[in-house]
Amino acid sequence: MAPSTRPRPVTIVTGGSRGIGAAVAERLATDGHDLALTYRVARDEAEAVAAACRTLGARVLVIRADLTDLDDTAALVPATLAEFGRLTGLVNNAGVTMRIGDYIDIDLAEVDRMLRINVLAPISLTRAALEVMSTQRGGEGGTIVNISSGAATSGAPNTYVPYAMSKAAINAMTIGLAKEFGPQGVRVNTVSPGTTYTTIHADGGRPNAPEERAPGIPLRRAAHPHEIADAVAYFFGPGAAFTSGADLRVTGGN
Repeated sequence: MAPSTRPRPVTIVTGGSRGIGAAVAERLATDGHDLALTYRVARDEAEAVAAACRTLGARVLVIRADLTDLDDTAALVPATLAEFGRLTGLVNNAGVTMRIGDYIDIDLAEVDRMLRINVLAPISLTRAALEVMSTQRGGEGGTIVNISSGAATSGAPNTYVPYAMSKAAINAMTIGLAKEFGPQGVRVNTVSPGTTYTTIHADGGRPNAPEERAPGIPLRRAAHPHEIADAVAYFFGPGAAFTSGADLRVTGGN
């Protein structure tokens, strides 16, 4: 069989150096995507993910970006276009929690940083991507997947209510953009993980959170990053061609 002459999809994955982002990158590379991966401090980990994706046949651009900085965020789409000449996909994966605890004890500076990364950066980056993808603006269409959280609908009491609020904002963005940009050839969906084995829990001060929460999860365990990546990959595949504005909860039944 002759090799395909169709151009490969090109997808940006933010926070692609570890955890869910790394798993998404490797799964999309397996599915034939070329990738632009962002990281903030974990350069060695990002390069290791890129190397793994290259062995799967992907071209990979690794970009250092501090997503609290809107100038860094604004540079991602132009850098991707300069490298690949097109952009067909975006996974808004990068995100942070905050210190786990009661609402009354929150640190507003910590909340400010979290909202910049979890909400403002996706707003800015998604706008830039849509300007390129929109068929109304001369683009070829595309697919956007936003990584939210099961916390967006539970509220995460006694844990991190502001984080839950930030992810509820992402859910609202998905619904609005799916309706606005569906006629312009862009599908927008959400994947909402439940508790997953990543370093985000240690960053919030509760490294054993997956084990602690497992008894309250109907499947009695936390998720693994590759299980979230499989859900993300679904939205890029042909089986999701008529799916937009959806929220796929990967929460073990919660």
